[in-house]
Amino acid sequence: MRTNRHYYVESFDTISLAPYRISRSPFAHRYTTDETVHAVYCNRLYPMKSSPDENPIPAYWKLRQGVLLYDVPEKPLEIAGPDAARLLERVLACRVADLGIGRCRYGLACRDDGSILMDGVLMRLADDRFWYVTANGEFLSWLEAHAIGFDAEVIDPRSRVLQIQGPASLGVADAAISGGLPADFRYFRAGYFEVCGQTLWVSRTGWTGEAGIELYCNSGAEPTDHDALWDGLFACGEPFGMEFSTGASMGIRRIEAGILDNGSDIEPDLTPYGAGLGQFVRLDKDDFVGKTALERADRSQLLLGLICPTAMPEPGMDVSYGDRKVGHVTIGTWSPTLDTGVGYVRFDQPLPGDDWLAKTVHLLDHGGTPHAATVDTLPFVDKGKRLPRVAWRGSGACSG
Repeated sequence: MRTNRHYYVESFDTISLAPYRISRSPFAHRYTTDETVHAVYCNRLYPMKSSPDENPIPAYWKLRQGVLLYDVPEKPLEIAGPDAARLLERVLACRVADLGIGRCRYGLACRDDGSILMDGVLMRLADDRFWYVTANGEFLSWLEAHAIGFDAEVIDPRSRVLQIQGPASLGVADAAISGGLPADFRYFRAGYFEVCGQTLWVSRTGWTGEAGIELYCNSGAEPTDHDALWDGLFACGEPFGMEFSTGASMGIRRIEAGILDNGSDIEPDLTPYGAGLGQFVRLDKDDFVGKTALERADRSQLLLGLICPTAMPEPGMDVSYGDRKVGHVTIGTWSPTLDTGVGYVRFDQPLPGDDWLAKTVHLLDHGGTPHAATVDTLPFVDKGKRLPRVAWRGSGACSG
């Protein structure tokens, strides 16, 4: 059976599972209890649930209507040096050279056969300095291997990332940043700011589909004082009712928002086209890893949304069409906003002479009972993706 590739462990400081070394967050002591359920992502522990029986729905609505802070395990890598842009042009399917300082761009790294190896957000900190924030999976050694012959260094800055997400997140950021949040700090912008007295790289990004920011520790000249940052952020967030949340509420919201997880939703054999990410491939740029294969790859989309009113899609559930199995669920949840089951379906192959969108299929629950479901586009909520792009007007005011 296929499962979501997050590994669940008990609450401990560090663990070595050869050949992996799992790291604990410097913020963990601020929220960990004997009941906390941790998961492993990017070889990092993160809090998945506050307890085995946590109900994530109250935090979900807090995310949708207010503001939450998350300690997330995504892993930034730094690529720096005179050839940094050239190296990244070689390994990423997006354009790199025209990315301005203080700008972010979603980037895919593909294997020679065109399948997706890694996805992440690329940020330009200076002319010759980039950070690529990776999803789950090993990428550092692959990037180091491709850096041979380039005048560029690839390092792990050991940056832990905090996400402040929700409609009130920009108000919290404005209160935490010395001088306030600039009015032109729009979606997928980034820059250095004094945050609670420490210089940090901050981006208008997130993993929830809501307005939000991310704070990158150890991104400035001085090592981050993690405890001072934590205390300062919650002092600034108190007037907004900001609370800490585990990943359980984020997990629901990211599915509603159509955000894909590398390695579980984006399965290792999927190309960008199969994953519905073909718009992030620039075949008109110079050669990059996987370009030749992508030029002749099938353009059919195989990963789509699934809406089921009578059952919650779960990883590994089969999907049938007519009298045959045609795919499986990679992830799913019950959407509190839509009051229906939603998830992602990975089809085994294209539908001959047609496409899967809007087709009625059947979701087979773990008992084998079929449930009628409709194939849909992503995202399920906020189809226009306007929420994370909300404009900041200052003094706690946002507008769509």
